[in-house]
Amino acid sequence: MLSAAGQAFRDLFTPPFRAVLFKCVGFTIGLLALLIVGIEWTFSYFVQWPDWIEKSIQWLGGLALVVGSIFLIAPVTSLIAGLYLDDIAAVVERVHYPADPPGQELPTLQAAGVALRFFIIVLLVSLIALFLLLIPGINLIAFYLGNGYLLGREYFELAAMRHVPPAEAKTLRRANRLTVFLGGMIIAGIASVPILNLITPLFATGFMVRMYKGIARSSGLSLAAHAAK
Repeated sequence: MLSAAGQAFRDLFTPPFRAVLFKCVGFTIGLLALLIVGIEWTFSYFVQWPDWIEKSIQWLGGLALVVGSIFLIAPVTSLIAGLYLDDIAAVVERVHYPADPPGQELPTLQAAGVALRFFIIVLLVSLIALFLLLIPGINLIAFYLGNGYLLGREYFELAAMRHVPPAEAKTLRRANRLTVFLGGMIIAGIASVPILNLITPLFATGFMVRMYKGIARSSGLSLAAHAAK
């Protein structure tokens, strides 16, 4: 498992992964910048205060928006990255498992649903992390246990559904729940670190493709037989 995690991390520095990461972060920063400008313009246009109060509010509001943007950048990046996860999984399969049948891309609507689900999950992870920062003494074990389960489940099933139907992906994940959960704990560790959490979707996808391949082989599944849904 640690070997698979190390390989997935090294993949992040290869051109296909870098291209997706830069694209996702660029789109994210652009969207958040538009949001900040739009909110500030709307506030200053519709709300009239004395000049000194208005300037103070603009400065404080701008600072709050920047801080909020830093908090939102990981969830928004995960939403955009969710649209590219099939591409990343395909790269990992093609480069590291060339003898295996390639997986099938998820249908467009299903892929959009996966992206939205990842956004909600990463937003939840970010909210919990922020909550724990504001309230000292909360046991971090609960944070890693809960998010290890969520992230492990979602990313493993994404990797598996490229090869087997959704119901079979869930069955395979449940049959190997401890292994998938431990893999999810590794992902949760990365997701909890600011800035580093930007790589979470790409790392987790590459990592769980490897996890799926290993579990499928150890479970005696024929990858060739399961390549077509």
